[in-house]
Amino acid sequence: MSRPTVAAKHRVNHLIRVPEVRVIGAEGEQLGILKTSDALKQAKEGGFDLVEVAPTSDPPVCRIMDFGKFKYEQSKKEHKIRQHQKSTQVKEIKLRPRTDKHDLETKIRQIRTFIAEGNKTKVTVMFRGREMANQELGRTAMGKIIAEVNEFGVIENPPRMEGRNLYMIVAPKN
Repeated sequence: MSRPTVAAKHRVNHLIRVPEVRVIGAEGEQLGILKTSDALKQAKEGGFDLVEVAPTSDPPVCRIMDFGKFKYEQSKKEHKIRQHQKSTQVKEIKLRPRTDKHDLETKIRQIRTFIAEGNKTKVTVMFRGREMANQELGRTAMGKIIAEVNEFGVIENPPRMEGRNLYMIVAPKN
């Protein structure tokens, strides 16, 4: 998924195809409503670009500015915003209804590390064949996990069946 670039969001100079525009000068002063050709001439005389900043208004608002500098500052802002975003992933732990006690403890330790890293964890108990007749074994395993996880995590989605799988989602406590 690619983000639209700053250049794609704003029309510049000869890409502005409306007859009249409201113009804001290089220092932020209102120059009023001008013909697009006159506004372009003024921008070129000052060594700047004419950039459409509000295309939906009537007439569109354009600003006389250095577009290269504007693009650079916008990309710096976007980079700073992306830096402060924290992405949470959903990790998954799979087990079977007859998973042994020691293996279950290992899985719980793994859930603990995922939650300590700030990730949500999807715990899935997979049933095969005739194990569907003994769903209470899977629910017992989920109950043990819930009892162990309550001290450091929150059950976001309680255990529920979906097809042949019993699953729940555990999230970190705030």
